[in-house]
Amino acid sequence: MWEERYGAEEYAYGKKPNDFLHQYVSKLPQGRVLCLAEGEGRNAVYLAKQGYDVVAVDSSIAGMQKAQKLADENNVTIKTIVSDLAEFDFEIGGFDAVVSIFCHLPVPLRQQIHNQVVKSLRPGGTFLLEAYTPDQLKYKTGGPPVAELTVRKDELLKEVADLEVMYCYELVRDVTEGIYHTGKGAVVQLIARKL
Repeated sequence: MWEERYGAEEYAYGKKPNDFLHQYVSKLPQGRVLCLAEGEGRNAVYLAKQGYDVVAVDSSIAGMQKAQKLADENNVTIKTIVSDLAEFDFEIGGFDAVVSIFCHLPVPLRQQIHNQVVKSLRPGGTFLLEAYTPDQLKYKTGGPPVAELTVRKDELLKEVADLEVMYCYELVRDVTEGIYHTGKGAVVQLIARKL
C-alpha cells in the first residue's frame, strides 16, 4: 500500500511539516534527530532546514526516494534508511531527538519501538510524537482504519515512563496535511525528555 501511495507524483501528506512539530520544534535540542516512519520526508527536510542532522527511516523505497528528492529541492542533506521498524537498529544513545508523526503500529510493536526510542535518546534528548487516538475512527479524515493501530494518552505515558513528560494531551484539531489528512482529527501529542 505504501509503495503505491508514495509512488504517485504528488506528495500524499504534502511537503510542509506536521503542524505540531512546526509549533514545538524549539523544544528539540540541536543535534542528531531520528524521524520514524518518515514517509516522503516532509518533517525530515523541515528539520534539516532548521540545522538538525537528520536520519529518516521508513519501510517504503518510494517514500525515501521522494524524501531525497524533497531534500535536494530544499538544498539540504538528510540520511534516508529503508527499513521495517521491527528490524531497525536503534542506536543506544545515538540521538538528541526522536520524532514520530502518525507512526501507527500494532500494540506489541509500538511498545517495542517506544522502548527502543527511550534507549536511543542521549541525556537531555527529546521525544516528540503526534498520533491518532481511537476517537479518530468517527472522523474518517485520515489515519488507520482500526482502533488497534491508534494510541491513547494513558497507554503512551506507560510506554515512555522512563522519560520526563513535558507535554501530553489528547485533543481534536484541524489536520490539513496533504490529501490523506484533511479535516478534524482526534490526536494525542507528546513531548518528553530523557533526564
